[in-house]
Amino acid sequence: MPEVQPEGGVSRRSVLMGSAAIATGAVAAGMALDGLTNAAAAQGAAAAGPNEIVLLDALDLSRAIQRREYSCVEVMESYLDHIHRVNPEVNAIIAMADDGVLIEQAAERDAQLARGEYLGWMHGFPQAIKDLTAAAGFLHTGGGDPEYADRIATTDALLVQRIKGAGGIVIGKTTSPQGGLGSQTYSPVWGATGSAYDPSKTAGGSSGGAASSLGLRMLPVADGGDYMGSLRNPAAFNNCLGFRPSWGRMPANGFIAQASTSGPMARTVADLAAFLSVIAGTTRESALGIVEDPSMFRVPLERDFRGTRIAWVGDYNGHLAMEPGILELCEASFSAFETLGATVDLVVPNQDMEQLFETFMTWRALAQIGNYDRYMDPARRVHLKPEQIWEIERAIPMSLLDFSRANAQRNAWYAEVMRIFETYDYILAPSAQVFPFDKNTNWPTEINGRQMDTYHRWMETVAPWSLSNLPNMGMPVGFNDAGLPAGIQLIGKDNADLSVLQMAHAYEGVTGWARRLPPLLRA
Repeated sequence: MPEVQPEGGVSRRSVLMGSAAIATGAVAAGMALDGLTNAAAAQGAAAAGPNEIVLLDALDLSRAIQRREYSCVEVMESYLDHIHRVNPEVNAIIAMADDGVLIEQAAERDAQLARGEYLGWMHGFPQAIKDLTAAAGFLHTGGGDPEYADRIATTDALLVQRIKGAGGIVIGKTTSPQGGLGSQTYSPVWGATGSAYDPSKTAGGSSGGAASSLGLRMLPVADGGDYMGSLRNPAAFNNCLGFRPSWGRMPANGFIAQASTSGPMARTVADLAAFLSVIAGTTRESALGIVEDPSMFRVPLERDFRGTRIAWVGDYNGHLAMEPGILELCEASFSAFETLGATVDLVVPNQDMEQLFETFMTWRALAQIGNYDRYMDPARRVHLKPEQIWEIERAIPMSLLDFSRANAQRNAWYAEVMRIFETYDYILAPSAQVFPFDKNTNWPTEINGRQMDTYHRWMETVAPWSLSNLPNMGMPVGFNDAGLPAGIQLIGKDNADLSVLQMAHAYEGVTGWARRLPPLLRA
């Protein structure tokens, strides 16, 4: 295996750690990658407490670096120390570069500042990239897919290029479920990832490692991706923010508006908006991209919301199975919006929601049929996740007529959402149907006595809004009696990303949920 590359990357030690996890095949294998027990990690983190640098919001950290109140080396050392103490408890950051190489890169950022070379808002930021995204010199395992366990990326994805261009330093990767499937982050390569607020529970997914890292202050901001709630669900499970931008806001190749998009995650809306301004923006290859300067998100987010009307869809008149306490927390948030001068009304969409879920399932199958060649090769098929095989086998017998009907149904749903927006300015929906559950459980098979017939039925609440491709902020909404977090989706009109950020910022100012530190950091 290659040693660390000059740009930072994976060390031989990191690769061997990943290979050892493969050999065990245990869901929780990643929890003991550095030989520490959960209890010891928790005691060590609590005894030392977090460094003041890692507690800074990203905007404050950026200003402190630019003013040279903290050197980039100080920042890097603080984050690395914090990660090494806390990460073993949750297994959120993987395949890290060697500390010495990262500190050398931070020193170069300091030298650049001394020469008057300020690269941008993320100058000196330690950043870990979601494992589904390529970062040159680092492991790129496809979310812990055994077939790609030793794969090293040779190039940077565009998102990573933009992070580096703004001064960020890639320190490693964040965990994702194998193939990005399912909102539960575990894999045979890396093991399971725990929630920042209870490491015995799942961090959600597929951006589970990113969200857990944010909750535990191991990263200033984080990148994620979202097909079926992969930004919104882990944000709910880790008391942070996950923004699914309007489709086309982030670079995406091709002429089919699939449901997948990358997006930013953060602990404050202002931090998230600043990060979005770095990573957003169309390219020549983005045939359906939104042609707007992403610097538009670096504006003050304050705005008057008196007279704003918000639609609340709830559980679609009982269609969704919900764990007790979720709807109650979401509905308790209405007072925050009312404090801002808005009104919230219950609105049940005029749509057959079961038919809509079937529509989503067809689009989901279309997204997975690209793995058909792997499925047909017995030597490669053995590495596929069971849920992935299930998706492919559903897709194989489908016809063009099935996809045509699904497209027509998706268009009908979009028309219904536009009808709602004729009266209302925003839509609210739960981010998840359950609280974080045991991370050793692949997925919930029942909710409140109702059986789940697919591996993603339990997160159906996000599917309609993935089909809409509208801007959608997953926001914290509070905690249950066990201290487990929940979230709510704030959906805006087409291309109204800034408007969603402004409302989320105002809501954040009233609630302040993300300021609540996880128990591990409260010492």
